[in-house]
Order: sequence, then C-alpha cells, then structure tokens
Amino acid sequence: MTTTRASHDGAALRLAAADASLIADSIRSAGLKVTAPRLAVLRALTGMPHSSADALFGAVRSDLPGTSLQAVYGVLSSFSTAGLVRKIEPAGSPALFERRVGDNHHHLVCTRCNVVHDVDCVVGHAPCLTPADALGFDVRAAEVIYWGLCASCQAETAHP
Repeated sequence: MTTTRASHDGAALRLAAADASLIADSIRSAGLKVTAPRLAVLRALTGMPHSSADALFGAVRSDLPGTSLQAVYGVLSSFSTAGLVRKIEPAGSPALFERRVGDNHHHLVCTRCNVVHDVDCVVGHAPCLTPADALGFDVRAAEVIYWGLCASCQAETAHP
C-alpha cells in the first residue's frame, strides 16, 4: 500500500486532534476551564518536561502571539494548585515544571549541562525517606535531587 502525503497529513491531523482532546480533558478533570493559553502551555509541557516558565513561554508564543510571560506564570500557578503539574526548584535554577504528578518520584540533575531526568522513588513506599524525627508531622512526600554529571558530560570531560 502506498501512503500519500495527503493521507499522512490527515493521520497527523487526527493524532493532533486526539492529543488536544486528551489535554483538554485533563484540564477539565482538574476542575479548570479550558482556555487557549492553558491548552498551549499544557501541550508544550507535555513535549518539554522539566521546563521553566520562560522556555514554555518561548514554545507557546508562536501559537499564541498575544500571550504574555505573566499569563504563562498564571497558567502554571493554576495547574500547580490543581495538581495538574508539579513544580520543582533545583538550587541555582529557575523553577521547572512537569506533568508527572502524584508518584513522589525524584530527579537527577547534571551539574554541567543542567539536564534533568526523572528517577523513581529511592526505596520502599512513599515518602521514600523517613526523617530521624518527624517532629509530629505526617510526612507524605520527600523531594530528592541527585546532582552529578550525566553520561554525555562525563564522556566530554573524559576526552577534551
């Protein structure tokens, strides 16, 4: 069977429409109104996990030229409050956002190139780490960031 450009483009459009529908459904299920900026930010974050608000703004403004950086921050704030996205704040870095929520995973951060990767819970059940003294807190989550050199940076520094 020969695939024509038109059939390929049609399939791509159907896939994009299905993705847009899933993204809109996730916004609704979080109790939020579906708006063009919310759709654009969540679509960008789906393709760019661990992104800063500035990076997401850069990705969104081509689709929505009237969108401001402040609007992106507002969308991210409402998404964080609704539990739709997770905000992580590695030391010395702007806040980063991701769609992976609710599983108490952790992160690996390269100290050279700043790449961020998800890593599953350390050991056992959430919160993964138990403090020596919880001081009466009901600890429900632990946030761990591992710092080091990613494989690419190790290779580059090993062979100058």
